[in-house]
Amino acid sequence: MAGAFALNLMFGATYAGIGMADDMQRGVIDRFRSLPMSRAAVVFGRTASNAIGNVLTLAIMAIAGLIVGWRAHTGFAEIALGFGLLLLFAYAISWIMVYVALAVPSVEVVQSASGMVIFPLTFIANTFVPVDNLPTPLRILAEWNPVSSVTQAARELFGNIPLGTTEPTAWPLQNASLYTLLWAGLIIGVFAPLTTRRYKRAAT
Repeated sequence: MAGAFALNLMFGATYAGIGMADDMQRGVIDRFRSLPMSRAAVVFGRTASNAIGNVLTLAIMAIAGLIVGWRAHTGFAEIALGFGLLLLFAYAISWIMVYVALAVPSVEVVQSASGMVIFPLTFIANTFVPVDNLPTPLRILAEWNPVSSVTQAARELFGNIPLGTTEPTAWPLQNASLYTLLWAGLIIGVFAPLTTRRYKRAAT
C-alpha cells in the first residue's frame, strides 16, 4: 500500500501543473492580475489546493486499503508521520509541476513533460518490486530515488515491511525519513522562489 500511496500522490501532484496551465490558457490568470493581490498568492494557492486534494485522495485510498485488508501496525504518531511524509513529498513535487506549467505553452505539453518525469521516478523505485531484484545500474538509481525513500519511510512507519525483506544497504533507504525530508526541503526551497519569480515575470 505504501507504494500505491506514493504512486498515486505523485500523479496527483501533476494536477497542480495541469490546473495552472489550464488557467493560463483560459485567461483566469489575467483576471487575477487585475486584482489587488500578491502575485505569489496564485502559485501558493495552486499548490495548497493540490495538497488538499491529495489529502482527500490519500484518505480514500487508505479507506479502500482497510476494506481489502491492509493494516498499519504501529502507533498513531508513526502512522500520522507516514501520511505526513507522503503528503509533504507530493506537495514538493507539485511545485515542480507548477514551474513546468509556467515554462511551457499548453496543457498538453505539461501532461507530456510530467509523464516523462513521473513515470521513471515511480517505476525505477521500490514502489512495487524490491530494489535487490533490479539490475545493478537500475538498483543504484532506485536506491537513491526519493520516491523509493518516501515509500520505504511509509512502510517503516506503518509497520508494513514485508517478511523476508533484507535490510537496505544504501544510505537513503537506511535513513528513509531523513532522506525524504531533505529532498522535500530542497525541492520546495529551490522551486518555490523560482516558480514565484517566473509567475511574476509572466504576469507583467
